[in-house]
Amino acid sequence: MMMLAAYVAATVLLIPAEQLVFGFLSLAACIFFVATDEEVKVRRRMGVLLGCVVILGLCDINTSLSNENFLQVGIPFTLVIGGPFLIAQYTDRNVIRYRFWPKVWRKHDVIYTIISIPLAWLILKGYIWGNQALFDDELLRHWTMPKEPDQNAIKRLFIGINLVGIWDELFFVNTVYALLRSLFSYKIANAMQAVLYTAVLFDMAFTGLGVFIVFYFAWTQGHMFEKSESLLWVLIVHLIVDYILVAMIVQNYYPDYGYDYLWRKGF
Repeated sequence: MMMLAAYVAATVLLIPAEQLVFGFLSLAACIFFVATDEEVKVRRRMGVLLGCVVILGLCDINTSLSNENFLQVGIPFTLVIGGPFLIAQYTDRNVIRYRFWPKVWRKHDVIYTIISIPLAWLILKGYIWGNQALFDDELLRHWTMPKEPDQNAIKRLFIGINLVGIWDELFFVNTVYALLRSLFSYKIANAMQAVLYTAVLFDMAFTGLGVFIVFYFAWTQGHMFEKSESLLWVLIVHLIVDYILVAMIVQNYYPDYGYDYLWRKGF
């Protein structure tokens, strides 16, 4: 448990808090606990996850839509997906698996995916209102858009948010959760991946109530992945949320725009 506590501390201190001194002290403590663990697989897999935390902790995670930022954020984001997968192919084959189609088609997954549409709208609306009321924080202004409607800017916003959304599930669920689940119980693994999920998204834009909302969303995504052993449903649900989020950002800047923002003016 000391190892997991140190891992959580390093994650929170290095990524959203940006407290490098205390973050690396917590990281050093976690490395000690990992290195002295009797299980080889614990040392190897937790070592991979600690490397990911370091990379993300040193990355300037932000919502800029510039080409430079796409590259600046895209490279470390790619490394924390590609690195663990390549290492696993040589050391822990089949721990990280890119399985898109479910082994079993469960009606619960279909129903949850359908109701995620109104749920996403309702929760995002509540999140926006709550942040303004409790934290004086305008969530939707974390993404900067031109003063006048610009279809290219809207297109970049849509692509950027959806790329991050896909990355979220490939990394937090398909990589982090998969590695943790191979070592710990479902509850521990899911809670731990949700901590990292929340830390990164808080650092990116989802401040205020985002701590609670993102953590719960991450937990439900991990739960769906656990039951279906498939990326299909978690990706669909996440992209539904992202579509609605982009619509709300666009409407916040350009009130005349609706949920048809994708097909306006020859998108």
